[in-house]
Amino acid sequence: MKQGNHGGGHSAGKSHGSSGHAGDGVERHLHNPIEDRLIPLEPLDLGKVKSIDDLVRAMSKTAFTGRQLGEAADVLEAMARDEDCFVVMTLSGAMTVAKQGLIVTELIDRGIVNAVVSTGALMAHGLVEATGRAHFRYNPEVPDEELYEQGYNRVYDTLEPEQNLDDVEEVMSMVLEGWDHNEVMCSYKLNHAIGAYLAKNVQERGILKSAHDQGVPVFVPAFSDSEMGLDTALNNRLRESTGRHKIRFDPFLDLEHFAATLLRQKKLGILTIGGGVPRNWSQQFGPFCELRHRRLGENIPLKRYHYGLRICPEPVYWGGLSGSPYSEAISWGKFVPPAEGGRFGEVFVDATVGLPLIVAAVLERLDKKGSRAGKAKAAAARK
Repeated sequence: MKQGNHGGGHSAGKSHGSSGHAGDGVERHLHNPIEDRLIPLEPLDLGKVKSIDDLVRAMSKTAFTGRQLGEAADVLEAMARDEDCFVVMTLSGAMTVAKQGLIVTELIDRGIVNAVVSTGALMAHGLVEATGRAHFRYNPEVPDEELYEQGYNRVYDTLEPEQNLDDVEEVMSMVLEGWDHNEVMCSYKLNHAIGAYLAKNVQERGILKSAHDQGVPVFVPAFSDSEMGLDTALNNRLRESTGRHKIRFDPFLDLEHFAATLLRQKKLGILTIGGGVPRNWSQQFGPFCELRHRRLGENIPLKRYHYGLRICPEPVYWGGLSGSPYSEAISWGKFVPPAEGGRFGEVFVDATVGLPLIVAAVLERLDKKGSRAGKAKAAAARK
């Protein structure tokens, strides 16, 4: 028979104040939360909410994703106000199809975002918007087979007419046909040229137009994985068929220019939408510097990101980069730990919900102080 069936009572062999291995509890000493200086939560009183900033500040005093969102706004505000901080915004997903492009444009125009790293698809769909074309609601009663036959490309609940992409190709063709084949192309150079074309020829606001006007570089690390990349490939085939020199593309020019730009800055911040290649490419700046120092003996600083704000609903337990927390990236030498001054916010929510609320709240705060947030910082970052 098991010995446990013959014990001498509840406390046999041990005192009430200790716990054993039999699953016994302990006699607790209850603390006073006020004496322990715990921060009390506050009910979200909509009667006191008069603005988006009021709402976001009130959410920061609640719990769960609401608190995350409120605290994230504080991090973005800190980045915007820190004159020494150069902010990189990374974009993945279908943010421009989802009509979030003007939020990114506003961040660039305000000088809050100083560099952009994006998927090529996001920039291509942004060109659709910047040249006056529209995206449309998807009717779930129409099957995808019919959408294909009608020339409608579906992105979840939204349609991108194929004609839009043909129109974008015309813009790309104007830029590419004017490209000197003696100049090696990379994504930030091409995006600057597209922005120059937009600034000269269209009235609508857009990411690449504002980036050109504000001197903000836009990098597309996986350039060939996009409509813009395909347009460039088609232009090269056209050049070859007509006996002209093809355009040469070197993605390492992007890497070197990005690294050189960040090495000139005093402090770095990153605003991450989603994950994917844009996030990883931007975050590998720290390891790139370390490898140049350790393997090549280069005398360069081992710089890391001081601030980070991430909006992405991907859970961490799948193991993918999109869901990995900034704390994990500390182990790779990509971020300054909180104990050394690092400051981070992470919001597990759809970016079409989180980004507008966070940005609107922060812009209200900056405007209340009579600030245009970061204009001097933006000018300094371009030197």
